Amino acid sequence: MNNGPTAAPTRHVVRFAAEAEYQPPPDARPGEGLTRWTIADETTPGAVHTEFTVCALEPGGFVATAVQSYEECFYVLEGTPVVQTPEGATRLRPGDYGLLSLGVPHEWRNDDGGAPARWAQMRAPQPRAAYDHDVYGVAALGRTEPVAVDPRDPRNRTFGHIDPQNMEVDKQRQEFLAVSASMRTALLVYSGITVKMMVDSDLGALLTTMFMVQYEPAGVAGPHDHPYEETYLFLDGEAEATFDGRTYRLRAGDAAFAGVGCLHGFRNAGDGPVRWLETQAPQPPGRHSYRYVRDWDYLRSVTGHAAPAGHSTEEGH
Repeated sequence: MNNGPTAAPTRHVVRFAAEAEYQPPPDARPGEGLTRWTIADETTPGAVHTEFTVCALEPGGFVATAVQSYEECFYVLEGTPVVQTPEGATRLRPGDYGLLSLGVPHEWRNDDGGAPARWAQMRAPQPRAAYDHDVYGVAALGRTEPVAVDPRDPRNRTFGHIDPQNMEVDKQRQEFLAVSASMRTALLVYSGITVKMMVDSDLGALLTTMFMVQYEPAGVAGPHDHPYEETYLFLDGEAEATFDGRTYRLRAGDAAFAGVGCLHGFRNAGDGPVRWLETQAPQPPGRHSYRYVRDWDYLRSVTGHAAPAGHSTEEGH
């Protein structure tokens, strides 16, 4: 018996900065002073690939050496944490980002005596509670003197740096770029939107991507979905975001997750740019990574077939 249309499933979550709760991490690796605000994990509706958290490490805090059966990419928000790997120690600063590949031993520490450190962290495939969160303790790495991220050093294959000016179309000249101009440093510009890739296959990632997005005041992306999961951490400005037919106002510090099939869209709701950090898992396919409602509504218009009952054809809804 048909009782009418079935309500669409909810495949998203929105987390507001004012409601952030930092908790000790659930895995059992030794450490001190680390807490995390969870945006998406295996308990999140629609999330099967993504764990996205905002980590805070107190002065003097550390996370002991371990390896993981997933990729971990990160973007530093505050402070100067140190990540130690077999290749050495790296002193990070706000705007630095990087990739810890699957199976690479590493540890975190905050040896700044007065300032906490915070970073956004994305892991895929998703850590599983039933398997001790897929973390495996190994022998401690010898601590070495940390060095700063140098994006210009051709030997650097793990880390990068991005500043807000790197998102400006008129600041793509060589003197403003951290590395030599190339397709690697290219800025993608469309519909009032600019995108700068950070962590992707060029940096060695196989399972994840991380990039920066900026919308100018007229910037808009109509309703669409993807064959992969996305997470968004808002850094500047104000956005109007629609997920699964619900509309939210999101500002700096807020975050959201959209699962596969979640219809979503964005527009700049302020007078200046709005900027956010975005991740994807798994990595997008070579084609058909976007499915825009607008394009398929156009097909209906040229074939003469009416839209199904309850289907909205308006951009942004």
